[in-house]
Amino acid sequence: MKKILFIIDKVELKYFEFNKLVTNFWIIKEMLERNCEVYISTISKLSLRADVAYTNCFKTFLSNGNIFYNNISFDLKIDDFELVMFRPDPPVDIDYINATYIFDFVKNPKVINSPRIIRDFNEKLHSVYFKDYMTDNIVTASIDDIERFLSVHKKIVLKPLNRCFGAGVMFLYEGDPNTRTIINTMTNSSNTLVMVQEFIPQVTSGDMRVLTLGDRVLDYAVKKLPSKDDFKFNTHSDDFIKKAELSYDEKIKFTDVAKRLNALGISMAGLDVIDGKIIEINVTSPCYFINEVNNLFNVHLEKEICDFLLTGALLSV
Repeated sequence: MKKILFIIDKVELKYFEFNKLVTNFWIIKEMLERNCEVYISTISKLSLRADVAYTNCFKTFLSNGNIFYNNISFDLKIDDFELVMFRPDPPVDIDYINATYIFDFVKNPKVINSPRIIRDFNEKLHSVYFKDYMTDNIVTASIDDIERFLSVHKKIVLKPLNRCFGAGVMFLYEGDPNTRTIINTMTNSSNTLVMVQEFIPQVTSGDMRVLTLGDRVLDYAVKKLPSKDDFKFNTHSDDFIKKAELSYDEKIKFTDVAKRLNALGISMAGLDVIDGKIIEINVTSPCYFINEVNNLFNVHLEKEICDFLLTGALLSV
């Protein structure tokens, strides 16, 4: 019986029961159905004693098709697990960073995604590793740099570097009377780096989530549609998620991305793509839209993911 640990978000722990919208819950449920021994914890429950990493964790179980956990906690060495799924949500703040340091002392289990690599890979900034597949962009805290970029591209998007789900993302057009205010707010008056990207008009038709698993790009993708009161996707609802298909060229170039990410230690990623261009690469706790993919493609994506995690990923330790 494989012994597996999930580091999940504290909100997921608080409301721990099967939720079709939560990637972790689909994978945990599938692993339990395969008779794995699955434990859950959060970053605040990690610790280091001398040079040994521990977690205070809870054992999960299945009952009537739902997942639960026993509220009696266990203090276990992380090295006693065969696989660790490191999937707390952003923001990647100091608490998150400190949690990744704990894993510098973990020797035995395979950890997906590698906390050290997550610490070193910013989802917005390090997308530039794949600049040939991106639209024009800069990372800066300079008001002058951003205004020059705006004068060239006329419409731009500004993104904070450590948040998720579109939080804090701003659209700016040349001539906007709030230009200085928006830039000052985003950069904390030229003190905070932000990602600045050329605006892609096709965003009004949604952005595509491309899923990687090991060296592969999955055949399933979804289009995330903007709501009526925003230019970007911000509501996780079936009404705003549609079936999408990769072109041959997209499959080729994004397979290249998957292979390079996997070589770094990022086995699971979600590429956000507009008009064939990557706008960011989700590596912390990428949503695989399992419920939507299953319904749209008539598959069981959680089974394919667990096949990889419980065979291919462990064999590569």
